[in-house]
Amino acid sequence: MGAESHLDQDHKQRTAERRAVQIGVKVRRPGETWFTSRIADLSISGFRLQSFMKLTTGNELWVMLPGFEGRRARVLWTRGHEAGCAFERPLHPAILDHIVRLSQIALR
Repeated sequence: MGAESHLDQDHKQRTAERRAVQIGVKVRRPGETWFTSRIADLSISGFRLQSFMKLTTGNELWVMLPGFEGRRARVLWTRGHEAGCAFERPLHPAILDHIVRLSQIALR
């Protein structure tokens, strides 16, 4: 029951609907070099990053979605090799739809 309560609380705190994706991205912390990582969930307001990069809550990072320039984001939570991150500025819904379509094509 504790896990369900935690999931309900996470869901209530979300500002936008998440879309399941599996897409490669480039990520970096300020002043560091880009490296390859993956995004597992994406919304106009943020994403779930799967990475071996050591991140802590409050870290600022840059993420480069396929075909787009880097966008600034902040780490909201971490769990193992995953981190929930919020974009500094929300994605345009058309960009979200485009990334979701790319992910679906990649999974075929």
